[in-house]
Amino acid sequence: MFKLKLHWQILIALVLGVLVGTIVQASQGAGVKDSPIVKFMEFIGSTVFIGLLKMVIVPLIFSSIVAGIAGRDKTKGFGRLGLKTLAYYLSSSAVAIIIGLSIVNMMKPGLVDGSPNPDLVKFMEDNAEEFKKKGTSVEQSAVSVDNDQNIFSVIGSLIERMIPSNVIHAASDNGSMLSLIFVSLITAFGLLALEGAAKQQLVGLIKGLNELMITITGYIMKLAPIGVFGLMGWTISQTGPAFLLSMGKYVLTVIIALGIHFIIVLPCLLFMIGKVNPLKHFFAMKEALLTSFSTASSSATLPVTLKCLQENAGVSKRISSFVLPLGATVNMDGTALYECIAVLFIAQVMGIPLEFSAQFTIVVLALLTSIGVAGVPSASLVAIVIILQNVVVQDARLDGAFAAIGAIYAVDRILDMFRTSVNVYSDSCGAVIIASSEGENLKV
Repeated sequence: MFKLKLHWQILIALVLGVLVGTIVQASQGAGVKDSPIVKFMEFIGSTVFIGLLKMVIVPLIFSSIVAGIAGRDKTKGFGRLGLKTLAYYLSSSAVAIIIGLSIVNMMKPGLVDGSPNPDLVKFMEDNAEEFKKKGTSVEQSAVSVDNDQNIFSVIGSLIERMIPSNVIHAASDNGSMLSLIFVSLITAFGLLALEGAAKQQLVGLIKGLNELMITITGYIMKLAPIGVFGLMGWTISQTGPAFLLSMGKYVLTVIIALGIHFIIVLPCLLFMIGKVNPLKHFFAMKEALLTSFSTASSSATLPVTLKCLQENAGVSKRISSFVLPLGATVNMDGTALYECIAVLFIAQVMGIPLEFSAQFTIVVLALLTSIGVAGVPSASLVAIVIILQNVVVQDARLDGAFAAIGAIYAVDRILDMFRTSVNVYSDSCGAVIIASSEGENLKV
């Protein structure tokens, strides 16, 4: 009997979700949020599917890292692996940020003939009350992180989040990914120092846990078409066409910049440095990319990314279990690129010119905040507020940016899907490039 492969099922579900969401939004109008079908789609997508993926994240990451390191007889090569991983993260994110700055300066989505776009300003004024509420909530989230963020405080916050005061809490919180990775590494290297039966028993137990989590992930992915349908249907039903049309040039700017990084930069890195076929790698990661696009969550997609990388691309557990969990937390190419575009867009709408020095500061802060606030709800928008506070506007003028932040918030879910896919794809490219440099026999 003919059976569609999982990635085709997910793709069909994605398209159906878009169609149903569009129809529901058009028919329900203002009452769409209270529609039973919208609530049902949100339930099956967010509550069930994403909830199941999040359920396996902590044990999967812990067991993957520990088994990948402690399962070896020696630590030789891990220092080199760490340096390669760090070099890739910094270089790919830096390139993404430069692309974002270049495209936003060329397209100038917030300007018309060198002046703030009057249609956009009017649109924000017409929706000022709603946008101000959204912008204020984002600003309050930023304050909850740190009321006076700067480069040094962002670095300090990153280190603080890395070292948990309570290991049990860190292990139970999907938002404490850096802490989990740190604890996993400490545990792995501690096991390497053990000798005898205790080491064998513990390593065997953790390897068994890792295999169990991979098996459970496979079961969860059988529900992916249903989950993707719900997520896409709910997302599209919440985003009215008016938002997208009024913010069209901004949305287009972001998508073009992300597209350049996704279609040109990352494949070039794969081909030139990794010596692998970019097209083969893309198809190897198709399930992970479709999942990341629909969930808009790198962390929730991590189990699928690990599965695709190991089974389809042929990357070893040793490398994938080290590179991917760290990448899902700190390697945010799409996020860093997006932050730059959003900040310059707001500056353009507010009529604030930014010199080279200010834009350079934005580059540094975007690179740091894409890591430093990764666990905060609406993390990119919170990071945008932090950058605004340090570069674009003073506290006295920050109120004037709320409408722009609120407008960005209105289209953020759609753009989040694109930038998350870039984040996940960049992580997978990094793992393949590093695996190739380590002499592994890949399938791509």
